[in-house]
Amino acid sequence: MSVFTIRLTFHCDLGFFRGSRPGGEIVERTLGENTSVKDVIESCGVPHPEIGLILLDGQPVNFAHVVEKDAMVDVYPVQSLPTQFEKHRLQTCRITRFVADGHLGKLARNLRLLGFDVAYDHQAQDRQLLGVMENENRALLTRDRRLLMHAIVEAGYCPRSQNPDEQTIEVIRRFDLFDSIAPFTRCLRCNAPLQEVAKADVIEKLEPLTKIYYERFRRCTGCGQIYWAGSHFSQLQKRLDEIYARFAARDA
Repeated sequence: MSVFTIRLTFHCDLGFFRGSRPGGEIVERTLGENTSVKDVIESCGVPHPEIGLILLDGQPVNFAHVVEKDAMVDVYPVQSLPTQFEKHRLQTCRITRFVADGHLGKLARNLRLLGFDVAYDHQAQDRQLLGVMENENRALLTRDRRLLMHAIVEAGYCPRSQNPDEQTIEVIRRFDLFDSIAPFTRCLRCNAPLQEVAKADVIEKLEPLTKIYYERFRRCTGCGQIYWAGSHFSQLQKRLDEIYARFAARDA
């Protein structure tokens, strides 16, 4: 088989995976055999869950499309598709259940604070993460691009920032979560939903001053942790306000 050349343009923020600035980086790959467009793209370091649209010589194709000759390939991220190709989107936009790798503990806590279901174990190995993702139909959150390239990963995201609050905003944007935010409805420790509970049902577990000054309580349906609007609540509210403020600033 004769050698042929694929010229790929990575649009918008996909340059992050190439160590280049956002924009439109062009990469050339010389091939000597027929190869799926997915494999060609991932050989450039860009994980398939980050890709929202592929155009081959101007026409939309899926990941399995085999490249057989010289071609121009345009690769777009999930959030920046040309409007005329919306129906050819390769990724699901709206996902509300996640599994986060061990390096994203603060992101997992932030998302739980906002009411989202995030499985997290700081000791989980790659195989465990992929198992939870597949068995529980979750999107994978990780900064390990090689893990995102695993064939069984259908939905996932690699946070660009190393700041947990910025990562939180990125995930909200990527998965269109803003309208689904429900603060203080999920346990920050174990991820189970919180349920309102009568004071009389938990009074034996409360500190003396808590019994006096607070009337409304929530209890985790998983681990039994009790929550109320004490000093910890004001700290969480402050963190929540900071996330909202950052989100608003980036929208301005």
